[in-house]
Amino acid sequence: MSQKKFGLNTICTHIGEVKDEQFKGAVSPMYLSSSYEFLDVDVKRYPRYFNTPNQEHLAKKIAALEHTEMAMIFGSGMAAISTMFLAFLKQGDHLVVQNTLYGGTLNFIKEEFPKYGIDYTFTDGYKVEDFEAAIQSNTTLIHIETPSNPLLTITDIEAIAKLGKSKGIFTSIDNTFASPVNQNPMDMGIDMVMHSATKYFGGHSDILAGAVASSEVHMKRIWNVGKNLGGSLSDMTVWMLERSMKTLGLRVKAQTKNAMKLAKWLEQHPKISRVYYPGLKSHPEHELAKSQMHGFGAMLSFELQNDIDALGFQKKLKLIKSSMSLAGVESTMLSPHLTSHALLSQKERDSVGISNQLIRFSVGIEDVKDLKRDINFAIDKVSY
Repeated sequence: MSQKKFGLNTICTHIGEVKDEQFKGAVSPMYLSSSYEFLDVDVKRYPRYFNTPNQEHLAKKIAALEHTEMAMIFGSGMAAISTMFLAFLKQGDHLVVQNTLYGGTLNFIKEEFPKYGIDYTFTDGYKVEDFEAAIQSNTTLIHIETPSNPLLTITDIEAIAKLGKSKGIFTSIDNTFASPVNQNPMDMGIDMVMHSATKYFGGHSDILAGAVASSEVHMKRIWNVGKNLGGSLSDMTVWMLERSMKTLGLRVKAQTKNAMKLAKWLEQHPKISRVYYPGLKSHPEHELAKSQMHGFGAMLSFELQNDIDALGFQKKLKLIKSSMSLAGVESTMLSPHLTSHALLSQKERDSVGISNQLIRFSVGIEDVKDLKRDINFAIDKVSY
């Protein structure tokens, strides 16, 4: 039976399983060995080569979900994206990168690229025209993030892919916020897709991992750099990640449904000045998001009115946790100016619209009525 005809939840449940040939167990056995036979074997396995049985099989699940030929699992999202960048950028090359993106990626580019002699330009915006204007004669890679962190801006994936192909430039995307449940960039022509697998792939706030998916040709190039950088993932965590991904479709669809309800409610709330969520008709790129996403995702952001103490509000929440990460089954909130974008200067944050009143909201699977009640309780406690 061809796996191309499998539905989302079937892929999540069955593709990438390690068959227990010895005892016929229902779940994948865990291979914790760090040393494998090298004589008379088809594959010389070594954890740093990303090819232990658990690593190899889980990569097949991720590739199937992202509609790619191959994938790789890394020790973190930053290990994934840094390896991908260094596989396609060398001294003298130039990167065009979106200005609204994860703070860790932005910081890596600013701090590490000068050491390698790699040039870069942050776009003035997130429209295809902004990317085209930033291209130089030595541009090798265009990197985007959509929906972006934390303002949920939407970039036209197909237009960026076409721009790259027309100029012989590779393209990549951080697909963490959408997840393959809500968006498949490879279907729109993007060359490489990366994830912080810590987030929706893991989904339970107990795994640190990353992933890259692409064609076999591109993945071999990434593997060649990855084996030298050593950012592989332990098989214990790989096994946990495979277990978590079995419910990926169920979790993300439930979270996405909750986020839509809460975004509409927050947009009407008297103490909320603005809501950032691509599922709202008021979102500037709502129609674009509708054309390239299967669902609008479970991440949103909102700005509290100035008479609300943003940190005091988060301290008063009872159900919703104050948390550095996102995408767990539990709802969490944070202030981007103190966390994901704390390494940026105030001027840099102001330039991309990250105010001190901005709250990033990772919506979980709880009952929406309980989350609404929690938000109202906290707001009432800190309103002036």
